[in-house]
Amino acid sequence: MTNKTNAPAAETKVITGKVRLSYAHLFTPKAAPGSTEAKYSVSLIIPKSDKKTLSNIRRAIENATQNGIASKWGGKLPRNLKTPLRDGDDERPDDPTYANSYFINATSKTAPGLVDQRRQPIISEEDLYSGAYAFVSVNFYPFDTNGSKGIACGLNNVMKAADGDFLGGRASADEDFKDIEVDEDEDDALN
Repeated sequence: MTNKTNAPAAETKVITGKVRLSYAHLFTPKAAPGSTEAKYSVSLIIPKSDKKTLSNIRRAIENATQNGIASKWGGKLPRNLKTPLRDGDDERPDDPTYANSYFINATSKTAPGLVDQRRQPIISEEDLYSGAYAFVSVNFYPFDTNGSKGIACGLNNVMKAADGDFLGGRASADEDFKDIEVDEDEDDALN
């Protein structure tokens, strides 16, 4: 006879393909609207063309759902189960950043590991920001809080893949000042 309590849990961890970071609070935790608990958080924008990442996420969400049925929801699938994978075309139709993409909001009470492509720590917010591209380690788990039941996405680690245009209206200094000509004599006078 097999002891189900000792059976390994189905995989709920996913390492994404290259995704775009949005609403990135990776260095300093921030409380969500209506909450007093500050958390590290980021929205992961996943291209619909990244079938492998989306398949892995859907499988992890299903595994977390089965874990929830067994451990949180009394053996039943909740009727209004909240799931974290959302369609950017449906939920953010006026934002071109989310076009032809899905997105997931990931959070953590503890600071995520942040590294560059050589796996060296990133310590500056200037290097990892909303708009940058990254590979992200996340895990999915069931919750039952104040009558709300669903699957949440935990943030583990982030590895920067590439720079991207800043999101949220912020431009680089190079972009802001590209059309300003400085007279050599004025430049010398400033020094």
